[in-house]
Amino acid sequence: MSSELSVTVWNEYRHERDSDEVAEVYPEGIHAVIAEGLEERGFDTRTATLDDPEHGLTEGVLADTDVLTWWGHRAHDEVSDHIVERVVERVREGMGLLVLHSAHYSKPFKSLMGTSCSLKWREADERERLWVVEPGHPIAAGVDEHIEIPRAEMYGERFDVPAPDDLVFTSWFEGGEVFRSGCCYTRGSGKIFYFRPGHETYPIYYRDDVCDVLANAVEWAAPAGGPEPFFGNADPLEELDD
Repeated sequence: MSSELSVTVWNEYRHERDSDEVAEVYPEGIHAVIAEGLEERGFDTRTATLDDPEHGLTEGVLADTDVLTWWGHRAHDEVSDHIVERVVERVREGMGLLVLHSAHYSKPFKSLMGTSCSLKWREADERERLWVVEPGHPIAAGVDEHIEIPRAEMYGERFDVPAPDDLVFTSWFEGGEVFRSGCCYTRGSGKIFYFRPGHETYPIYYRDDVCDVLANAVEWAAPAGGPEPFFGNADPLEELDD
């Protein structure tokens, strides 16, 4: 993994402070666990939360971020619209975005998708089997054919998002539902990966296989360093007849 990549791990950080059940699983916050897993895999990480000034996402922070990971659940509406616009602009400029679990309802993801991003859900401690359906994709590198999660919150189709550019994972749940759990998109020059696992009452982000997927996704979503596109009126490269 590349130690040169800068990752900002964002979390609304409300459940962990308000719920003893969640605090028992993530005493320092979900963001701390995700950041530690990525740091162990060689990335330069920082964290930011909803209640930080400018939600921790200042122009300087975002300019210095190769990939932003986003976890939110119950406070989506508290994210300021001008910060959302700032994030969306940076994604279109080339910053990678990893959208995790209930962040499917986050303002940046909904803005970038242009849809409701709604789905079915159920909390019943169900087994989830996360199948790799695109084994040649970089995000699936080194991952087993499936990941077995013994207790998970169910998300079910229809997932109201645009058809992904690539679908890396599909989930099956004990109750019978299926779900597109690993969706890749490109918006402007930026890459976006939605990854479903990660409910706040389950220790899913401590799992090595899940952290490996996130690390692969960071590598995939990071800016590729290609030429900056030019838009507008352009002079010809060859001489044209009058």
